[in-house]
Amino acid sequence: MQLHEEIGPRATTISAIADRAGVQRLTVYRHFPDETAVFQACTSHWLSLNPPPDPAEWSAISDPATRFRCAVAHFYGYYSGTRRMWLVSYRDIDHVPALQQPMSEVASFMDEVAGGLISAYEDKRDDPLVAATVRHALHFLTWNELEEQGLPNVEKVTLALAWLDGALTGSRVPPSATG
Repeated sequence: MQLHEEIGPRATTISAIADRAGVQRLTVYRHFPDETAVFQACTSHWLSLNPPPDPAEWSAISDPATRFRCAVAHFYGYYSGTRRMWLVSYRDIDHVPALQQPMSEVASFMDEVAGGLISAYEDKRDDPLVAATVRHALHFLTWNELEEQGLPNVEKVTLALAWLDGALTGSRVPPSATG
């Protein structure tokens, strides 16, 4: 797990795991028959140490905007503390087949979270712009891009709220203005 976070899943070999653990490669293979088993164990352990925000934290909030703000703030705080692992995971996902299943599970969880937030906007729940905005605001890569620009989390959350407000109010460019 530490090697995945330090150098990334793609660069983490069974030999490196054995060296870090102070054992022979064969010992690692006895416990983990393949790369998928290694990733399942590492992911499970990492998530037990770094659980994602729990939707119960905001699901009882009746005002949809306050609920959205709370959820985004929780995720942005989580990303701040877990950035390194997410960076290498997103970077390496296309190169490490064993990483694709755990990242797919993360994507499914995020879809559930987004769906709960979108459904709070009863009259706009079928609006694709609202759905896209909520999903975009929750995504790690969105947070990371804003982090690289130097925005503190409170400003990131404020920006996400402004995006959603624009989507909700129908602030769209008229078709004639797009060319």
